[in-house]
Amino acid sequence: MFNILLFPPCADEPRYLSSDTSRERLNITRRSLAELFTFHQVMPTYLDFIFVFGRQVDAKDPKFGGFRELKLMKDPPRGFNIPNMGRSGRQFQLCYNLKGVVMKNDEAEDVKMHEWSIRQAAIHHQFDIVYGTTLWIVTKGRRDLYDRIKDMTSQKGREEDRSFATVEECFRSSLGAHLLYCQWAIEGWRWYVRWLENSLMAVYGPRGPGEACQKYKSGDIQVLQYWLDKTNEAVIVLQTNFEVIACLQRFYLSLLTNKDFPERLREKNNDDITSFAAELGEMMTDFGMQISRSRLLADTIRDRKGLILQHIQSEAAERTEQLNINMEREALGMRIITIVTLLFLPATFVSTFFGTDVIKYQKQREEMPGEGSFSALALKRWLQVTIPLTVFTLLLAWITYRLEQTRRRFQNRKQLRHSKRNETPPSPTFPWRSSMSFATTLNPTKFKGFSWMTKRTLSLQLPFHNSDDYQ
Repeated sequence: MFNILLFPPCADEPRYLSSDTSRERLNITRRSLAELFTFHQVMPTYLDFIFVFGRQVDAKDPKFGGFRELKLMKDPPRGFNIPNMGRSGRQFQLCYNLKGVVMKNDEAEDVKMHEWSIRQAAIHHQFDIVYGTTLWIVTKGRRDLYDRIKDMTSQKGREEDRSFATVEECFRSSLGAHLLYCQWAIEGWRWYVRWLENSLMAVYGPRGPGEACQKYKSGDIQVLQYWLDKTNEAVIVLQTNFEVIACLQRFYLSLLTNKDFPERLREKNNDDITSFAAELGEMMTDFGMQISRSRLLADTIRDRKGLILQHIQSEAAERTEQLNINMEREALGMRIITIVTLLFLPATFVSTFFGTDVIKYQKQREEMPGEGSFSALALKRWLQVTIPLTVFTLLLAWITYRLEQTRRRFQNRKQLRHSKRNETPPSPTFPWRSSMSFATTLNPTKFKGFSWMTKRTLSLQLPFHNSDDYQ
């Protein structure tokens, strides 16, 4: 559910504004919310953090993060001084957002089918340094932070987290609330990064035939790209949380050196602030470790993606090579057939022509149908026509082949000259540092009109590069 928790001053229990679902509108009108924020003098920049919530299909600005502060601690106060409402006009305000991760569904046996969700929490806090009046506004989907705050301020919580008798105790309890929000933001990231690591498919193994051989397709690259995007998103979110916690740590440490911060708070809460900063430092260290793991995982995914891409390319190259071998064999067979055809084509043509009734060298005798006859003149004429025609055919084929080779060689030379002509010539460099040094190398006593020529030279932008590398 989309919720806004209000912890107004002197309230026994936080006010709770909710919606029907986590992606629906809040059950409050815009005017009422504006009046509520105006009454509590909420800093306007908090609206930037709550705009990511509301009615939506997909999450809005999941990578948005920030930290804003407002210090009004000078005496006399610049704010509204209303003692009856616990407002002295001297206060500081903070607003920031943090992102946590929770598992939505872990019932599937396959680790990759588990569902995780990155969720945001927008936090506003203001503290009156004179009366100890504290206001919290927490915007988040669902009720988990609401339940944690109730447990922290109940009888089961620590005494220091639910003590508000003095200004110092109010300040100390506010530090505990900050730690609760930061702890919520960090607790699930270790398991989320581990889930990303376990979800990646292995790409190692033999490439030869066998049961262990993995055949990769182009779709595997798309799957790896999906996990790479998820990992990069985790890196950005973790880095955002790291920066927000670092800003929170720097802000409270700066209060110890701020001259407008009350001296009694500085003395009595010095150890609290130091301990608070140390715990935030440990959280930052944990975030840094998860960021390093995520970046290493992203590099590993890129390497595996490149390995699969090379594997697919090598398989394509092998198929292309095998195709070229088959084509070469077919071309060799066609070449043999062509040569045999060239050899037998003239003879076949001549034999067919001589077999017609155009030329007759023998006269068939009807009384002796079973006897054969041989004509030397017919054989001589056949050879006289067949051999020259065969030689002419082979010569014509060879001339055609040579002409084709010459044409290809001429085209290659023409393309080479054209490519050289289109290349940009390198800009000439000269051993003069500038046009002034070039002009001063000339002797003005030996050239007429040197003065106007020097002016013309100095006023022009020379088309070459004036290099200062020469000494």
